This record gives sequence, structure tokens and C-alpha cells, in this order.
Amino acid sequence: MPARKPTKQELEDAVDLTIKDIIAPGLKVLFCGINPGLYSGATGLHFARPGNRFWKVLYGAGFTDRLLDPSEEAKLLDTGYGITCFVSRTTARADELSKSEFVEGGKILVEKLELYKPKMLAVLGLGAYRTAFERPKAKVGRQAETFGNTRIWLLPNPSGLNANYQLADFIELFTELKKAVE
Repeated sequence: MPARKPTKQELEDAVDLTIKDIIAPGLKVLFCGINPGLYSGATGLHFARPGNRFWKVLYGAGFTDRLLDPSEEAKLLDTGYGITCFVSRTTARADELSKSEFVEGGKILVEKLELYKPKMLAVLGLGAYRTAFERPKAKVGRQAETFGNTRIWLLPNPSGLNANYQLADFIELFTELKKAVE
């Protein structure tokens, strides 16, 4: 069943909520977003806003065999994929987050990587990664560094607000990641 559209009041009430990670030990890829938006906070689902291209991109790049609705997010675990965020609290926009929240979120993320040991961390947001780990020149693609045995891959954020990339661009970039983890 598709995710229910939240009411205006539910969106207003969603500020500073958190969403549970979709995570398990030994994943092929742990996707890491910046932080949940209000729409996600109101629904309790990752990448829930209809304009977000995450689910379309996963399908287009071959991570899923069909287009999943955000309400089906737990099915990702069955195929070896998971979702977490740098900062757990919901905001209307990522620019409402402070540098210290990203740095602290990076420390928490490394703890998750040590505990769950995914093969690849796919960061969906260059600015978040650059800020959290003080890597101002990091670029899209595989990174030279690792966290333990977890390799790092940077991707642009699939938010509908990211006008620098079209759906086809995202699919191409995510397909490169998919090939790297096969």
C-alpha cells in the first residue's frame, strides 16, 4: 500500500522527529542520506516525499527488481541494502543543520559501520560527507579512504530540490555503484 500523504498539521508537527534506520549486519550497501525531511518525519519513512528520486533511481539502476514505494522500505534488507542518515532529526531543509550536527553524525555513522560492517557506504550528499569528515575536495564516486573494511562511494542527493542532476544522471551514477558492489 502506498505511503499516505501527511496533512499540513502532520508536516508542521514533524520538526525534529527521527526515523528508524533500515539496517542489518553485512549489507552490500548502506545508503546514507543527509537527514529526513518533514514529509519523511510525518510518515516515518525514508525518502518519502513524492519529488524525491531515490526509489526511482534504485529501480532504474537495478538495485530493486521493481519500483518500491517508500512504505516498502524494509524490503531493501532482503536484497542486501539499507538506509541511514548523517543527522537523525527532521528538518524542512538540510541547510537548517549545523556543522557540529554533521560532525557528530559522522561519528555516529562510523560507529554504525563498525557494528554492522556493510561492504559499501553510499553517501547521498557530498556536502554532508565533506563537512562531517573534513574532506572539502571529495568528489562523486569511490573514495580512496575506507572505514574499517567498508568502502565509501559518494553520490549526489536525489532530493527533488537538487536541480543539478536529472533522473537519467542519477541512474547512471547509481549504476556505477551497483557495478562496483556486484
